[in-house]
Amino acid sequence: MIKDFLKQLDFSEKESTVYLALLEMGSTKPSVLAKKTGLNRTAVYLICDTLLQKGLVSKYKKGAGTFFNALDPKHLVTYLEREKEEKNEELEKQKTKALELLPQFTSMQNIYSANKPKVQFFEGEKGMREAYEDTLTSKGMILAYANVETVHEGLPNFFPEYYKRRAKNKIFIRAIFTDNKLSRERAKLDQIEMRDTRFVQTEFSPEINIYNNKMLVASWKEKIAIIIESKELADLQRATFDLLWNTLPRN
Repeated sequence: MIKDFLKQLDFSEKESTVYLALLEMGSTKPSVLAKKTGLNRTAVYLICDTLLQKGLVSKYKKGAGTFFNALDPKHLVTYLEREKEEKNEELEKQKTKALELLPQFTSMQNIYSANKPKVQFFEGEKGMREAYEDTLTSKGMILAYANVETVHEGLPNFFPEYYKRRAKNKIFIRAIFTDNKLSRERAKLDQIEMRDTRFVQTEFSPEINIYNNKMLVASWKEKIAIIIESKELADLQRATFDLLWNTLPRN
């Protein structure tokens, strides 16, 4: 169980073995640690130095000998916090670089714009998040059919933050929700989340978003999403949506 967790933290098998042995033995010479773990002394020394850099082990001299000692296990939490900060810092640097190079990427895309796909397919949770990010490019109102229960089951940690960003971008949405408890609760936030909601008694799971000249269709059970870019199809879907919308009572 513990070794599985350390593996998730990118510890090698040997690093885990040495670290756990140090926790058990306390201050130890590399030669003694080598006997305990079955590793050679040189390997143990290198591994201890790696653990030292991670802030999980201390090193000190006593006489002519070198000793290593595992720090309090709470330093694992400190290590994770530091790793998170470093990764966030690296991601910010990459984001800055991506923004800097964006015009070049865009110009390359425009060269082949005639061959740009009109249908894009997305799969899995990460893919579906990317699909929904595209709706934030909407230049006007989004029209949507949705079941809030299945939407939040599909991407439980994504949508509350997505709603805030959509509202911040001043993108209004008209939504037809299937009538259930979560949909009703979400509709109470319509004013904050820039949404007008009406309900149908029909139960459905997939979601459809109509925006710009596009239509996003998402299947939460199959974890797939499709974006179709077609003015003709989008206009038809808008007309169909409006017909249904006008038959539904205001809430």
